[in-house]
Amino acid sequence: MSTTVEMVRRPSSGAEQAPPSGALGRLRWAVVDGWVMTGRNMRHVIRSPEEIVLYFSLPIMFVLVFGYVFGSGMAVPGDGSYREFLLPGVFVMTMLYGLGATASQIAVDTGRGVVDRFRSLPMARSALLTGRAGADLLRALLELTVLVVCGLLVGWRWRNGVGDALAAVGLILLLRLAFTWLGILLGLLVPNPDTVSVIVFPFAFPLTALSNVFVAPELLPDWLGAIAAWNPLSATVAAARELFGNPGTGGESWAAQHALLLAVGWPVLLIAVLAPLAVRRYQRLSR
Repeated sequence: MSTTVEMVRRPSSGAEQAPPSGALGRLRWAVVDGWVMTGRNMRHVIRSPEEIVLYFSLPIMFVLVFGYVFGSGMAVPGDGSYREFLLPGVFVMTMLYGLGATASQIAVDTGRGVVDRFRSLPMARSALLTGRAGADLLRALLELTVLVVCGLLVGWRWRNGVGDALAAVGLILLLRLAFTWLGILLGLLVPNPDTVSVIVFPFAFPLTALSNVFVAPELLPDWLGAIAAWNPLSATVAAARELFGNPGTGGESWAAQHALLLAVGWPVLLIAVLAPLAVRRYQRLSR
């Protein structure tokens, strides 16, 4: 416990021992402390490579199983490879399942009293949450990099240029940020880390199945297709396919025709709802 706290202690100086006055000074204080906590959380990831292997194995398995075993029997709207249709869905699915790691780490810090120890340090109270969000985005970028390399190896390509591809990655990371706040809230609510897996999988699996990750909504029964079309995952997947130039874009529903708008709107709405709830829960625990 003392080692964990020592890792985030900043150099001693008179200017850093008390929060500065003024809005700009407090903002800088919060940003610096959030970055320090981001580094602390990333060091935990580096020291637990087995967790990275575990979280990478599931999406890679989906790519191999669905792409090669079931791919020949899966229909893709229009012309194109099913693997190119599948990969953007796997990118987004990985962002969803990453909330389990977020919730687990927050639950561990809360259960072991790390939150209380950090409160005793001269640091911004927001740093624990912003540091977790920053570390999760860096981890998500690492995961995306590995999955893009895997996709290139199995024949996936982006076809609309680097700019559109980077825009697609930005939308995927925006959705990951929304799921990060959901994970933070969940980690602050559960009684222990073991409860996280019991909650995350029953939530994430139906959300993935009732989306366009594996099958286009227009190929589903009407009522299931309507649910899949308005799924937040579907919006980001459809927008990513459009920006990457992969097959499976389009559709007759309003949601399919405005995928880019929904790919921004859904995460922003989720963050606007979940972030205040997580902050309020965190404040109650900190009292």
